[in-house]
Amino acid sequence: MVRARLTPPARASRDRSQPPPRRRSGRLASAGVIMEAATPLFLRKGYAGTSMDEIAALAGVSKQTIYTHFADKERLFSDLILRNAERVDEFVEQVGAIFEERDDLEQALLELARRYIALVIRPEVLQLRRLVIGEAGRFPELAETYYKRVPERVLETLRSNLDRLAERGLLRIDDPMLAANHFVALILWLPLDRAMFHPGQESSAAGRLDQLADAGVRVFLAAYGIG
Repeated sequence: MVRARLTPPARASRDRSQPPPRRRSGRLASAGVIMEAATPLFLRKGYAGTSMDEIAALAGVSKQTIYTHFADKERLFSDLILRNAERVDEFVEQVGAIFEERDDLEQALLELARRYIALVIRPEVLQLRRLVIGEAGRFPELAETYYKRVPERVLETLRSNLDRLAERGLLRIDDPMLAANHFVALILWLPLDRAMFHPGQESSAAGRLDQLADAGVRVFLAAYGIG
């Protein structure tokens, strides 16, 4: 093929001989501190299984302090999910930069695929994905918002970049959005499908993930490459 060129664990019972845990001061009892405490509880126990008492205890604040930042548990849960959705911002910014900085199309796609697979197959990202899917019946609007802000945003970013490459004659694409979906499927389907159904076994050898990313790019270029 001719290469196209580019320009916390559960709480143990407290020893009563020890002093009680110190409450955080008002200055330290920020929304971020509360979300930091709530995140592992929601990830491990789900929405229904997590209580505001547990969150307050782990954060070292009173329940009243939590309610000064969040109207209720539902609002805390929603804000936590959407704040974590912002993790995709950096990757979206990287996509265009990769194509601008690499002279070789295949190498650019390989780097993009490796970064993408490494981002998605992180244990904390997989845990959040399971949580959103598991609570989609209870919070359908939140699940839809998360999808739009993460998977759909990545797809749109890929679509626009692939479209520009096609306009420059570097790829043969009739439907850029379909091509973007094909790229994601070729890169992620095998490791993501397995990881989602094997909690606790999320980590894969970096070398194996790179192999899957490289194989996906080869198939993508066989379908959409020029020459």
